[in-house]
Amino acid sequence: MFVLCIFLPLLAAFVAGMFGRLIGDRWAQYVTCGALVASALISPFVLYDVAILGHARDVQLVSWIASGDLELSWALRFDSLSAVMVVVVAVVSCLVHVYSVGYMSHDPHIPRFMAYLSLFTFSMLMLATADNFVQMFFGWEGVGLCSYLLIGFWYEKPSANDAAIKAFIVNRIGDFGFALGIFGTFLLFQSVSFDDVFAAVPGKATATLHFLNWDFHALTVLCLLLFVGAMGKSAQLGLHTWLPDAMEGPTPVSALIHAATMVTAGVFMVCRLSPMFEYAPAALNVVVVVGAATAFFAATIGLVQNDIKRVIAYSTCSQLGYMFFAAGVSAYGAAMFHLFTHAFFKALLFLGSGSVIHALAGEQDMRKMGGIWRVVPYTYAVMWIGSLALAGVPFFAGYYSKDTILEAAFAAHSGVGLFAYIAGTVAALMTAFYSWRLLFMTFHGESRVDHHALEHAHESSWVMLVPLFGLAAGAVFAGFLGYDAFVGEGRGEFWAKSILVLEPHDTLEAAHHVPLWAKLLPTAMGVAGIALAYAFYIRRPHWPVALAARFRGLYLFLLNKWYFDELYWNVLVEPAMSLGRVLWKGGDGAIIDGLGPDGIATTTQALARRAGLLQTGYLYHYAMAMLIGVVLLVSWYLLTRVG
Repeated sequence: MFVLCIFLPLLAAFVAGMFGRLIGDRWAQYVTCGALVASALISPFVLYDVAILGHARDVQLVSWIASGDLELSWALRFDSLSAVMVVVVAVVSCLVHVYSVGYMSHDPHIPRFMAYLSLFTFSMLMLATADNFVQMFFGWEGVGLCSYLLIGFWYEKPSANDAAIKAFIVNRIGDFGFALGIFGTFLLFQSVSFDDVFAAVPGKATATLHFLNWDFHALTVLCLLLFVGAMGKSAQLGLHTWLPDAMEGPTPVSALIHAATMVTAGVFMVCRLSPMFEYAPAALNVVVVVGAATAFFAATIGLVQNDIKRVIAYSTCSQLGYMFFAAGVSAYGAAMFHLFTHAFFKALLFLGSGSVIHALAGEQDMRKMGGIWRVVPYTYAVMWIGSLALAGVPFFAGYYSKDTILEAAFAAHSGVGLFAYIAGTVAALMTAFYSWRLLFMTFHGESRVDHHALEHAHESSWVMLVPLFGLAAGAVFAGFLGYDAFVGEGRGEFWAKSILVLEPHDTLEAAHHVPLWAKLLPTAMGVAGIALAYAFYIRRPHWPVALAARFRGLYLFLLNKWYFDELYWNVLVEPAMSLGRVLWKGGDGAIIDGLGPDGIATTTQALARRAGLLQTGYLYHYAMAMLIGVVLLVSWYLLTRVG
């Protein structure tokens, strides 16, 4: 049954992808949705059997690689950590598949889309259940490929193609670090199996790597390289630029890949490798700083974006920062808890925004919305639920997980922990503000919707609304139901051996004893953010315009995303393109081709043309040539005889 849960999406992808034209749109949807419903129904039993009953296991499938010291089997690792990911991926993917039936109903390429979604789901499940680094890398690259295919699904749009290429290239940078980390792990441990590596880590705690006449702490180097891979996949500061542009793909893609599952792969990877990171405190500090900086940075940009999907995209980037700095202070359970709850309310917000876009004939600019809550009442209600969970309002899902992360950061009693707590608390204020800014601009106030679009605006069909209700239930209850197992008294039994936390690093235990003000401050910030958004966009709607005009430079700085795209274009892309042009035109064209094949061909053609001029067709020209030849021959003969 466990194996069936993993491989059903692959079977569905194969059927829909290879035989989609033969079986038609409707049957392609039946096959893919049916397979995902089955996986989603099986996944809670996997979690119950593995995490609650304690029946963790490795399922050996086939022998995969046998080369020298490298021996690998294709195996599925079912422990508490992977079981949580299986539930998240299978359930959210199932709901997105069903939602897509309605959202993509008018698309001419439905089987291809459904096949891509199912293939992505399989790749993500393979990543989550990987038994070794190489198998994880297989799933890692699989979701990267599917991300490229789905972002650029509407390939007729140049912007979609550009976004797909950008995501692919930026992720290659991170994946290069991940690959180097895997190579280094094999170099140090002579194995890439998780069990073998984790068992050997304590004995390598002081090992060094010698490189360029320098000695580096081996585990720190390896963890930092592996974290670079996590930064790329999870859109952390520096490698984040692909995520907002990925909104060019269909909205179900945004919900599944860029909110709930793929972007959390980096967080899952750091938690999976906790036995390595625990012995590399310097690497953990880097994770904290990068995560906290990302949480703050992305929240500032979300304050001023006008595209409804981009606001939620930067929110995703910010929330991923929370997960990372939780892992960085060794609160791996809290990181996975927020990953779990975030999947429901963020997928809900994305699919809810898709319902709004669907109702308004493709409009995504919030400045052209407003006053539509009566038109789409069910969508309006679930967007409220998602926003309450995102803002961490008691007692929705985000309240339990996000507050636990901030309390753990405070309880770390370190400089980086305090930095993360402050950055995360300020980000909580901004998160609540931009969440309600989105709600008020989209659903309240005077309608700014085009008259023709407003006349045809309508609530989504039930095939789209039912998944929204399912995700809304998760956004309400996931935090309350999962608190004790993930981060409460039962966390030791729940996580068992799937996560390692060394005794001095147990910040989750210390989090229960932080001062009351430290517990209440994030919630107070959330309430303040909501009140501020109400004042700005309901009571005094002229304030945002006046504030943007007063602080024009800061407004443009945030609106243009801290000018990261422009910085990368001017510092990296344009010089690389200029160098490529020089090497292409000057090196390849002028030197290699000019002196090589093209030069020889040109010279031969020129000589042939000149030789061709001698062929005039006149008899006296040929007689003259023969006479000259005879004179030259006789002259040469006489000269040689005399000599």
